[in-house]
Amino acid sequence: MSSTPSTVERAFEAALYADSDAALDTGASLLASDPASDAELARRGEEFVEGAWRRGWQPADVVRIVRRELDDVHVRLVSVLILDESGRNRQPRGPRWTAQLEELNAEAGGTKAPPRTGPRTDRFSYATAVLGLYRLLLRLPSIEPLDVDAPKGTAGAPRDSRMLTRIRALLAKAEATGFPEEAEALSAKAQELMARHSIDEALLAARTHAKDAPGACRIGVDPPYETAKAVLLDAVSGANRCRAVWNEALGFSTVVGFEPDLEAVELLYTSLLVQATAAMTKAEAAQRAGGRKRTKSFRQSFLAAYAHRIGDRLADVAEGQVTATQGELLPVLAAREVAVADETERMFPATVTTRLRGVNDAAGWEEGAAAADRAQVRARPPLR
Repeated sequence: MSSTPSTVERAFEAALYADSDAALDTGASLLASDPASDAELARRGEEFVEGAWRRGWQPADVVRIVRRELDDVHVRLVSVLILDESGRNRQPRGPRWTAQLEELNAEAGGTKAPPRTGPRTDRFSYATAVLGLYRLLLRLPSIEPLDVDAPKGTAGAPRDSRMLTRIRALLAKAEATGFPEEAEALSAKAQELMARHSIDEALLAARTHAKDAPGACRIGVDPPYETAKAVLLDAVSGANRCRAVWNEALGFSTVVGFEPDLEAVELLYTSLLVQATAAMTKAEAAQRAGGRKRTKSFRQSFLAAYAHRIGDRLADVAEGQVTATQGELLPVLAAREVAVADETERMFPATVTTRLRGVNDAAGWEEGAAAADRAQVRARPPLR
């Protein structure tokens, strides 16, 4: 004798396996008429979140894809689910996972929301939003899993928070200033500190024979002009001894490298993107003031040139640093580059290259290249 399906099960059967709004309406009507189903609905939501973890997703990834595909209400709902699930599941997942939860908690107001027991709006609207979210979570594909265990060696040691705070402050000033020379000087100092931070940790690991190993993180690459942004992130990654692999369909790049270098990539990419956007807005305003209308092609060409030029100049700086480096550091860096390449190959055995398209505005290209020159960090002194 079979048991009678619950209201939640009947709503899921009606709504989650179809694509139409009518299917959502049918499922939402069932849930709206049965307040006793709320607790089971919340519990099943946490199960969908746990399923996403098993398929390789992390909290920031899930929130990012929900924000990209759905609406603010769905972002709030999934944030509650993630925080509730983390409160019940005490399994250690590493510092990056913890940092993502802390950021999510801060965005939610600094305190974890209580478990959902009922809607804050009319029952039908709430149920429709929940089912729309669950439909997305159910269909998330499997992605490359990142190592969420406690990091090995020096990567698991406490980060130098004072150094990172100083780097962030320098980059924030570079983003805020309206003077290109000042932005360059501030970015140069930040880049120097990042390099010293990375090299100090590499030498420490080598001298103590710590079993340090490369890890990976995912960085959002959002539209518009995501191809140019992915190229910029790839350039920044390469300059910091990391590898970046772009997943265009899901809107992120996976960056593989050692922990201090991953931190540098995240900080510098974010700063350069902010600077590029500000410079593009200013350049476009000047074009309009001169009577020339600029469209998507101007912005696409601007960011493409910016990424291309930054890549060239960062590569020159990186090459100069290696050439000037002597002593025990050279074999340490060489070994790390091999380890990063091997880990990237293990995670992504099959990759393809992507070409920039829609780059056909000469003025946009010239303005973007000039902006990259202004944002470029200067060559650093030899590090010993």
